[in-house]
Amino acid sequence: MSTTTPSLAGTTPERTTRPSGVTAHDLATSGAARQARSTRIKLWIGSICTLVVFIPILLAQVLPLADPNAQDLSQRRLAPLVAGHLFGTDQLGRDLLSRILHGGQVSLTIGVLAVVVSGAIGIILGAAAGFYGKWVDIVISRVLEAQMSLPLLMMLLLVVALFGPSIPVITFVIAIAQWPEVARLTRSLVLVEREKPYVAAARILGLHKIQILIRHVIPNVFKQASLVVLLLLAQAVLLESALSFLGAGPQRPFATWGRIISDGQDYITTSWWMVTLPGLMIALLVIGVNLLGDGLRDRKPRTKRLKGATR
Repeated sequence: MSTTTPSLAGTTPERTTRPSGVTAHDLATSGAARQARSTRIKLWIGSICTLVVFIPILLAQVLPLADPNAQDLSQRRLAPLVAGHLFGTDQLGRDLLSRILHGGQVSLTIGVLAVVVSGAIGIILGAAAGFYGKWVDIVISRVLEAQMSLPLLMMLLLVVALFGPSIPVITFVIAIAQWPEVARLTRSLVLVEREKPYVAAARILGLHKIQILIRHVIPNVFKQASLVVLLLLAQAVLLESALSFLGAGPQRPFATWGRIISDGQDYITTSWWMVTLPGLMIALLVIGVNLLGDGLRDRKPRTKRLKGATR
């Protein structure tokens, strides 16, 4: 309830408002505030974990590291922080830190290329299925469901066994394995978008369906679909590490994370660092990417204050 105070002629009367019953403490403890704090924490922790892994790997070529493939049997299985080896050495005397960072370049290259390819395939096919419907939707949906019904790791091992464990083959196999998740989300988003008024207006203006899809619909769903692609990066790295651990990953001399863990599993009781440290790098990357993706998904756009608006 507001009251007005008397004023002189020609002046605007002052308006006084009754103070609100909602206190600053109530706002700070509200559900929206808690969710905003949780989102910020996810973004910070996810960014820190991801950068802790990404930055050293990106700088591996310029850092003063030993040759990841140089063997020295006189220094085999040295513990961390011994004889200038920050992460210790493996069973052949190779510097473990150098192998982890250089191996991370291979693992991340495969993971990033795989999610880019799978994201492109998933967004294109999912958008086509959701926008055109009818037989296009039926064909793509049946293919999607048939692939998702297959055991993922067994399918990957079969394809790698048939075509060889090269980096292009592994990248393409992981991309094909991941596109259904992107396609399902994109299809559902496009089903909602195609019923909106701007799509009907574009049709009335005479735009072709392909123009409407590419120029208007896909840009409106791309942000949400790209967040799923980001989350798939962690899954792609895990799949590559699993293949390498089973011996179906990139062959030597590539030192991928999965192969490093596989080589050190026989010494886990006496040389724990050979398995624990590369596994820790994988865990940090997966946790960081997942938290970062969740935080970006939950973050709400900030509303801009209108210029000249009253407080």
